[in-house]
Parts: sequence; C-alpha cells; structure tokens
Amino acid sequence: MKRHVFSVVVASMVAWSAPTVLGFCGFYVAKADTKLFNKASQVVLVRDGDRTVMTMANDFKGDLKEFAVVIPVPTFLQREQIHVGDKALIDHLDAYSAPRLVEYFDEDPCRVIVSDRMVLSMSRPAAAAGVSGRARSLGVTIEAQYTVGEYDILILSAQQSSGLETWLRENGYKIPSGASSVLSSYVKQNMRFFVARVNLREQAKLGFSYLRPLQVAYESPKFMLPIRLGMVNADGAQELFAYALTRKGRVETTNYRTVKLPTDMDLPVYLKEPGEFARFYTAMFSRQVGKEGMRVLFLEYAWDMRWCDPCAADPLSNDELRQLGVFWLDANGGPSPPPGGSGSVVRPRPMPPSMNAPEVFLTRLHVRYDSAHFPEDLVFQETADRVNFQGRYVLRHAWHGEESCPAAGAYRRSLRDRQEQEAQRLASMTGWDVSEIRKTMNLGAEGPDAQPISNKWWERLWRK
Repeated sequence: MKRHVFSVVVASMVAWSAPTVLGFCGFYVAKADTKLFNKASQVVLVRDGDRTVMTMANDFKGDLKEFAVVIPVPTFLQREQIHVGDKALIDHLDAYSAPRLVEYFDEDPCRVIVSDRMVLSMSRPAAAAGVSGRARSLGVTIEAQYTVGEYDILILSAQQSSGLETWLRENGYKIPSGASSVLSSYVKQNMRFFVARVNLREQAKLGFSYLRPLQVAYESPKFMLPIRLGMVNADGAQELFAYALTRKGRVETTNYRTVKLPTDMDLPVYLKEPGEFARFYTAMFSRQVGKEGMRVLFLEYAWDMRWCDPCAADPLSNDELRQLGVFWLDANGGPSPPPGGSGSVVRPRPMPPSMNAPEVFLTRLHVRYDSAHFPEDLVFQETADRVNFQGRYVLRHAWHGEESCPAAGAYRRSLRDRQEQEAQRLASMTGWDVSEIRKTMNLGAEGPDAQPISNKWWERLWRK
C-alpha cells in the first residue's frame, strides 16, 4: 500500500508587555475564519523559554489508509511527549482570533455626543525486527515506536537523506520527487523525523471517524517551523494559520517580514449581507498577498487572552488553554470564560486584576506560501510588543431621522462623501469594479434611500 506524505508544519514560539488600549465597543456581525480558505493548515504553538508544545490540525481529505505525515523535529520525543488533542480547541481559538466585521449606528446629529469611544487600562506502527535491520543498513535508526490514540508513530534519525528516502519508499510512503534535497537539509541539522500514520483498528475502537490533532511537547533552542517538506508535493499555494500562545508579547518571523493587515476602516454596509464579508475578506487577503509579492506573513490578531473587544468568541478558559499546552498556568489562577456569547452587543471584557489571570498572549499569523516564494523554513523570534491588534472592519449605518437642526443638513451632505469613500476604499482593497460597488450601495439612484455621489461635476472627474 502506497502512502502519501502530506503537508507538514512544525514550530516553536515567542513573548511580550502591556499598554493602555482603546475599546472599540460595537456590534459584532461576522468573522473571517479559516473555513474561507482551501488547503488551510492550522498549527498552535505554545512557547516559553526553550519549551514548546505544538498542536497540528490535519486537513487531510480522502481514504485514511492513505494518510501519513513526516515532520522534522529538533529533538528525540518520548511516548509521554506525544498526545492526541481535541479539534474543538483549535476551532475556538480560530473563532476568538478571526478578523471580524462590526457595525455602528450613526447618532442623531442634533444631539450632542460626548464620546463614542471608551478608554480602558489593563494591568498588566509496530515495526518488525527485519524492518529495523534494513533501516540500519540504510543509515536510518528507528529510535522509538509508539501507538498514541489512533496513530502509529515512529521517531527516526538518519545519516543521509538518500537512505531515509529509500527506507520511507520501501515502507509504503510515497515520497514525491524533489523531497531528497529538503530531507538532506534536515539530516544535516541533526533533526529527527516524526512519522505518523493512522491505525484504523485503534481508530474504530476509539469511535472516531475523523483525524484528531497531534500534539508534541519538546525542549529546544530552535524556534522555527519547517514548511518546506510540505511544499514538495503541493499542487499550488497553501494557507497556514499559526496561533502562538506565549507569556510576554507578539511573535514575528526573522527571515521573512511580518506585516499587519489593513484594519480599522469603514466599508459599505451591504457587506453585512450573507456571504458578502467572506467574499470581501478572501479578495482583500489575496490582493494584499499580491502587493507583497507573496513573501510576507500577515498579522491578523495580537491580544491578551484575558479579554477581547469586540469579541468574535469568548476567550479560552483556563482548562482549554492547558489542553493546548499552556504549561505555566497555575492550577488556581487564570481566566474563566465571561458570560454571554457572540452575536449581541459586545463590550470590552477585561478580567479584574484580583483574579490574578496568567500571562497568555495570542499572536495569529496567516501566510499563503509556495516553494518559489518561501524557500526557507519559518524562523520566529519573541518581541516585547504587547500592543493589541486585530483585523477589524467597520459598517456605519446612516441616521434617517427628521432634519430638526442645521447639523442634520450638514450630516446629510457629509454622508454622501463618506459613502463614496467607502465604495472607493472597497474597490482599492479588493480590485472590484467601483461602478458595480456603487450600484450595490444604491449610490446615485432615485428614491427616498438614494445616495447621490455628488452634485459637483468636478468632484467626480478623476474618481474611478
């Protein structure tokens, strides 16, 4: 039986400090989660000092008999360092950190407004004997073999890549052409290889019909994510979402630039319609990837896990964080999920200092990559940057009351310009036809809800 080696991602992590932030205070409307993207891998990286806990979600689709994964790891792994996790934890982390759409409603311009923002301050498989003999003759050492949950796992080391490639092929792993040079670089770094395949009998016994995430815990000064092996047999660009949980601050890469996504901008209110925000976000992200030549990682979220504003999902509970590997949590400390759910009016949800919540800072990175544009593995570093950041896109609904003061007339006139700016901004961010956007927004139409673009011919002259 030939087994395919599928996309691989491995990693390490980083750290941060706590500033004063502005509360956004709006209505949460929608989020852009990983389900919007095809061929999307998810990796959760918990890092403090030299200790790393990595959780990998497999997006494999197909016959589980054909599933296999080969992951370079920087050190030997004992049985107790390998665990099978819960995909629901990654889904919760994804929902909590996803770029979000929020909406506001314009106030009556005839009423004096003191402030529309609130300032918050936060304190801080079993191998046969013959197989082992053949491995030795090829310079491959089977250092350990375990069955963990529904996975049969081997820990391999090799003296040369050709022997490792031969051994993998002889044992049913279909190694794509081009893998040899990538394997060679990992062999030269004295890295081990974590090899996993599904034990169908154990999976049936456990009652699971899908692949659960694999988790590994290890100590190493190397803070990197090997992505090159997973690109060898990829049919096009891939998406990677990395969620870094650390104590001190934001995570970034040292060998590629880390860029913040465009955020905090007003967009047409029709993006609230079903499917429109997803369409916008995928188009916007693709356009940003193109502008940067597909050579950067994008920061989508950086926030203290003790709170959120606006909340696309509740912060993870202390128990959920522990299950993801946040090993520094005190048994009696840490945040509890606040009451309520998403979809209603959202306010900032800081945890009171008296709760002595632990230091858990989340960085969400999103990268679209292929072998031509990402020839090196990702190397990370810790920063002291603890400034909050989120991908946040704003809908502002117009006020439709009676004009009972001079300010109302001025508001009406400024509203037309604002909506034209929203149309122009959406076109610029996505590459969509601005005239089609105007039609969808009903700009320049007849009727009580019409929003003429401008009454001045020269104001339209050089607009797209």
